Amino acid sequence: QVQLVESGGGSVQAGESLRLSCSTSGITFSRNVLAWYRQAPGKQRELVARISTTRTTEYADSVKGRFTISRDNAKNTVYLQMNSLKPEDTAVYYCKASYTWTMLSGSWGQGTQVTVSS
Repeated sequence: QVQLVESGGGSVQAGESLRLSCSTSGITFSRNVLAWYRQAPGKQRELVARISTTRTTEYADSVKGRFTISRDNAKNTVYLQMNSLKPEDTAVYYCKASYTWTMLSGSWGQGTQVTVSS
């Protein structure tokens, strides 16, 4: 049974930091591309960052230089360090695991809420 469980969300002030974690089970973690998506109210879910099996990373333009995605294969966990948070970062953040870079298929977590106030 595949499980992805996000944690670390919360409410912060603009300029502060949060670190999200996504613990996984039921997948061959080291062979998966891992990604963080987010969905704000009334908006489509969007890709925030992803990391390949060789630790190649890609970021949305809106978070470049502020967010860092990383993975710990020994702990089957992917992280998203979010610095200099802005109110527009407010969203539910989801992690996803896929065997392909395109992320067209894969498994989702249940999401964690991040709220940034000005």
